[in-house]
Amino acid sequence: MASSYAIYTEVCQASSSSTRTNMLYRRFAMSASNDGNDPKGKSAETAINIAPPRVLLVDDSPSDCVTTSINLGRHDVLVTAVEGPRQALEILNSEHVVNLVLTVDCMPHMNGYDLLMEMKKSPKLNHLPVVITSEDIIPDRVKKCMDGGAKDYIQKPINSSNIASILSYI
Repeated sequence: MASSYAIYTEVCQASSSSTRTNMLYRRFAMSASNDGNDPKGKSAETAINIAPPRVLLVDDSPSDCVTTSINLGRHDVLVTAVEGPRQALEILNSEHVVNLVLTVDCMPHMNGYDLLMEMKKSPKLNHLPVVITSEDIIPDRVKKCMDGGAKDYIQKPINSSNIASILSYI
């Protein structure tokens, strides 16, 4: 039986006000050729929609958001990027589907650790994996975040060498 696969990806342009980047969907369409079981010789066609993993990216740096979104998108990940933890909590408390939160540790007003603690308080959010990133790896901060329930603490920039680690938590 021969099969063919088609992959479609749609990318929305980032909004400058919210730095929101959505890689909306990936659709796999599978067509099966006649396997001899179809008496009229018609080929069967089946469409399978597979939801790709969805990552909520929390980073106050627009350029880092774009770079990280592009790198994750290369691995068929849908990314919603927001500028801060308060926006992240709004999205997480809505009906928006998220499989993992990737957040920067050091941000003004509320940091990645604070976001993690808010998520752990919520029965709706406490199961979501959180990976924290930072330009500087400070052992005390890493320990605090890991003890607080973060799945990993990764040094920026996010690139192809550490994306596999991030995606392993989904």
